[in-house]
Order: sequence, then C-alpha cells, then structure tokens
Amino acid sequence: MISRMIPQAARLTVLLSAAALAACSSLHFPLDAPASGAAAVAVNKGGSWGDAPAPAAASASAAAAAASAASAVSAATASTYVIGPEDGLEISVWKDDTLKATSLVRPDGMISFPLAGELVAAGKTADQVREELRKRLEKYIPDAVVSVAVVHVASYRIYVLGRVNKPGDFPVGRDVDILQALALAGGLTPFAHENDIRVVRRGADGRTVTLPFRYADALSDGDLSQNIRLRSGDVLLVP
Repeated sequence: MISRMIPQAARLTVLLSAAALAACSSLHFPLDAPASGAAAVAVNKGGSWGDAPAPAAASASAAAAAASAASAVSAATASTYVIGPEDGLEISVWKDDTLKATSLVRPDGMISFPLAGELVAAGKTADQVREELRKRLEKYIPDAVVSVAVVHVASYRIYVLGRVNKPGDFPVGRDVDILQALALAGGLTPFAHENDIRVVRRGADGRTVTLPFRYADALSDGDLSQNIRLRSGDVLLVP
C-alpha cells in the first residue's frame, strides 16, 4: 500500500512543479534586470523599471545650464559690466531675423553689424553698445528695438597665484573682491602667510602698483576696508 502511494506522490509533485513553471513564464519578467547607475539606464530604455533615469537627465541639464550661465554676464550686472576684447555679444533687432548676429569683440575692441558697420565695443557696457547701434540703424529702421547681451566673458579675468588650493586665472562675469577671488581659488593652504597677501595691478600708464591685504586681520577684526574690488588683469599673490 505504502509503495503504491509513493509513485502517486511523485507524480503529483511533478504536476505541481510544471504548473508553477507555466505560471511564472506568463509573467514575462525581463531576463536582464538592471543593476544600478549607468547599467540601469542602458537596460531601462522602455521605462519598465520605474523613472530612475529621469533625475539623471534632469541633473545633466541643470549642470549644462549652470555652465552656460557661468560664462555669461548676469542680468543684475549687465548694465555695469565693461565689455572687453574676446567677449562674445549677441545682437538682435526685434521683428527682423536678418539683423541678428553673435559678434566676438576683436583685439582692437571693434565689432561689426549689418547696416551699422564697425563700432567700438570695448570699454562700453552692453547698454551703451545697444544705444550706439540704435542710432546707426535709425535711418534704415525707425524706432528699432535693439537687444545686446554679453553671452561669453573672456576679457574680465583675474589671476590668483601662490599658496591657494586652486591657483590659476578666473574669467568672471561680475565684479569680485579679494575674499571672493580667494574663494574661487579654493581658499588658502595651511602654509599661506595670511597677512602678506598682495594685489598686483597695472595702471593705465603702464606702471605697476602693489596693494596689501591682511587676511587674518580682516577675519579677526571684521575690518573689510582692505577687501577691495578687483579689476580685470589684477594678480592676487598669496605667499
């Protein structure tokens, strides 16, 4: 009796196993489940594993936008930023697609624009260049609405050298002071002489002047009168 029940139990086990396998096959699980990171993005082209790749795409877009913004002059400083050679300008006239161009300021400080010819851009603000273009275009387009934006900053450049964590040259689209320049350079190293920092500046007459900055005193006393705004071409030396 017992020997006859064993084969029947075995047959029942086989039938149940086959039914379970058939049920699993109907669920259509992906064979290559994504792991994490780049592998997950590569496998998940159809989105069946959730929306994990979407934040990565958004993050990349945000990084690109930040990089683009860093190379342009912010709206807050557009009226005060002084254009220089190698800066990039985007110029357009409202309702006229033929009068639209991106101009690179030449080493001689000049730019050219259709109907307006050549004009000096270096040493002027975007508003001043816009007004000059408007006047030149007035005889062709009365009441022309001209737009001028600085989209690439290359001329306003400061240099931080010596005992800082990231020495080098820094193109900036706004005025920066000494403390901000040190922050751009990653701060001082532990071996920096905090009260011997100097700004080396070349004047319009070609002569070089040296301006001291006592970093430790500024932090301890709170006296920021030495924390002057840097000019394009200034060199900040940290011994």
